Amino acid sequence: MPTAAPVRHDWTRDEVLSLFQRPFNDLIWQAQSIHRQFFDPNTVQVSTLLSIKTGACPEDCAYCPQSVRYDTGLEKEQLMEIDTVVQAARQARDAGAGRFCMGAAWRSPKGKDLVQVARMIAEVKALGLETCATLGMLDDTQVTTLKDAGLDYYNHNIDTSPEFYGEIITTRSFQDRLDTLERVRAAGINVCCGGIVGMGEGQTDRAGMLHTLATLPEHPQSVPINQLVAVPGTPLGDREPPDPFDFIRTIAVARILMPRSYVRLSAGRSEMSDEQQALCFLAGANSIFLGEKLLTTGNPDTEHDRGLFRRLGLRPQSAEPAECEHTPAQAAG
Repeated sequence: MPTAAPVRHDWTRDEVLSLFQRPFNDLIWQAQSIHRQFFDPNTVQVSTLLSIKTGACPEDCAYCPQSVRYDTGLEKEQLMEIDTVVQAARQARDAGAGRFCMGAAWRSPKGKDLVQVARMIAEVKALGLETCATLGMLDDTQVTTLKDAGLDYYNHNIDTSPEFYGEIITTRSFQDRLDTLERVRAAGINVCCGGIVGMGEGQTDRAGMLHTLATLPEHPQSVPINQLVAVPGTPLGDREPPDPFDFIRTIAVARILMPRSYVRLSAGRSEMSDEQQALCFLAGANSIFLGEKLLTTGNPDTEHDRGLFRRLGLRPQSAEPAECEHTPAQAAG
């Protein structure tokens, strides 16, 4: 039995960049070899994501159709009623999801809204589902409220490298995101944190994003890798999709750097071929969202995903001790 790959937190930027520059076949072989040391290679964790509060976010994230600053035709919706969320969670559970993720387009939740979200979390957990939320920035008191409600995972993406971050967002600093992640981690809530490929960043930025995650005191339990969903009306609405091999490389490097983390093939799957998704699974992706929508943007329909799983011999893993996410719906986060 080969010795398991070490779990490192001391990667250098140059080491990470050198992984991106490896021959494609060598990179995929290394990623798949590491993946098999820590996970069943033919099992994929399945979650469902629901937008519990849509639109009118004050942030200026250039990818996000939910920003109040952009005209994307998205209708503003108030925070959902608890019964509506619980019904959606029950349907997700019955469809095979093991984790239910709730996303709200806020910069930071207000007190009365957080009380309602805490009740949602408690009732969704009572259905036997793991819970995840993405609600924007949190202070210590808010983190405690979510922890006391029984929240399992909190998603807060860093989106890109520290250097490229200012090209995408100006209303919240990169350090703001790291501070929220630290509060969540200190409270004992599992962290879900990743980024987006295809916003105009270069390979060094993708390396910088993953380097930031891989050198945290504890790796995120879930690392969502999103392909930009270019929504008309946003500043990035005319971006062309990234080269599929660049996206697959990002998945593979994430797997190598963070071998125990779940790597989620997240937003943008509707624009990916089945063959690209298959290579992502080969490169170490082992989590997806099931359902026709990710917050506000499209996702492959459930039957298509089930058919792809059958073709590849993959099995859904309903629940497991790790992860969650969102983004394009690139939502709040």
